[in-house]
Amino acid sequence: MAGLIRRLQKSERVGYVGSGPGRMRKHGVRRKKPLFRYLLRRPGSFLVLVALLVGVSPSSAHHPGANIDKVMGDKEKFFQQIDTQAPVFKLQNTDGRVVTSTGLSDKIVVLNFIYTKCPDICPLHAEHLSKIQSMINRTPMKDMVRFITVTTDPVNDTLETLKSYGPAHGLDPVNWSFLTTTAGQQEDTTRKLAAAFGHKFIKTGDSFQVHSVVTHIIDKNGRWAANFHGLRFQPVNMVLYVNGLINNAAGPTEKEPPSMWKRIIEGVF
Repeated sequence: MAGLIRRLQKSERVGYVGSGPGRMRKHGVRRKKPLFRYLLRRPGSFLVLVALLVGVSPSSAHHPGANIDKVMGDKEKFFQQIDTQAPVFKLQNTDGRVVTSTGLSDKIVVLNFIYTKCPDICPLHAEHLSKIQSMINRTPMKDMVRFITVTTDPVNDTLETLKSYGPAHGLDPVNWSFLTTTAGQQEDTTRKLAAAFGHKFIKTGDSFQVHSVVTHIIDKNGRWAANFHGLRFQPVNMVLYVNGLINNAAGPTEKEPPSMWKRIIEGVF
């Protein structure tokens, strides 16, 4: 298992599986597929991916969500288990449509707070999440996960500004939304919402805000499952965690045929 994990991590880093001629680009030599990307795209192999990266046995990989918090806590030092009901909200998207937390209760929500005039960390945060979204959107998880960004500067962040911000930083509107306050809400509504999620955005008087960087994971039915702090966590770990929540929500499945693991391994190698 350790060897498989090293091979998986190496394949994503260098872009190939294997060594020697298999890694050559020239003279028409066929490149081998990165193992991580292969598993993401392979139907039915998400659980194998979880098993390989978090180090659980293949026999228990059919339902990793039951202990995914402990597993992720051991693997990712920037992970924090929360396990409580998330603060509720009612905001609007860039098309002017109302979006509520209850309306997202059938999705796994990846939530973060930024403001578009932020000169440094906010763009990096958006680009970090775009990597995660790209990985998720190459799988059927795409329809089960919603990425939500909330502005903490609704006065200066116009709908047009918000609409262009995500794509400019690699976020795909297919399952990503930038939210702001609705008509009649107080200017500090979204900053109070951020505070309810445990971190403050403090205005400095020069159009900037002092704030921390946290990504919140909200499980189905509004359960605030966890936080990933800062930008140094591994994107793949968030993908694995989201996958674990999806599997957990689905509940235990029937035992896989004994040959499944063998067929997948043979298909990869």
